[in-house]
Amino acid sequence: MNYELRKAVFPGSFDPFTVGHDAIVRRALPLFDKIIIGVGVNVRKKYLYSADKRVEDIARTYAGEPKIEVKAYSGLLTDFARREGARFIIKGVRSVKDFEYEREQADINLMIGGVETLIMFSEPQYQSVSSSMVRELMHFGRDVSEFIPNK
Repeated sequence: MNYELRKAVFPGSFDPFTVGHDAIVRRALPLFDKIIIGVGVNVRKKYLYSADKRVEDIARTYAGEPKIEVKAYSGLLTDFARREGARFIIKGVRSVKDFEYEREQADINLMIGGVETLIMFSEPQYQSVSSSMVRELMHFGRDVSEFIPNK
């Protein structure tokens, strides 16, 4: 039998990484031998936290979980997936709007990179949780610990 390691990339800016992101990762974990959480870096985008800080915070969340790696990347997601030896992309979807966008991205990623996308719908309690919502609450000095893993 030719056994191939089932690797997936879970990409995002994760600025910050939320309990909704964490729920998707934990639900996907039994499906794969390795999940690489890809922290996207886009020089044209302004972030609240540096890529190093985002990687560090997420890695701390999964300390002791050997099936998870956290890495920063820039450029095309399919190129990152190929470099990591991943044949799958995991995407979380909260709404119809998210679904339409992610479906288009999945089509392109399959066409240009041969990478299959697994879309996972968020659990109802996380449908309103987003990084931008958490940043907004932080801006107004609100406690966001219930929206961030390990806080």
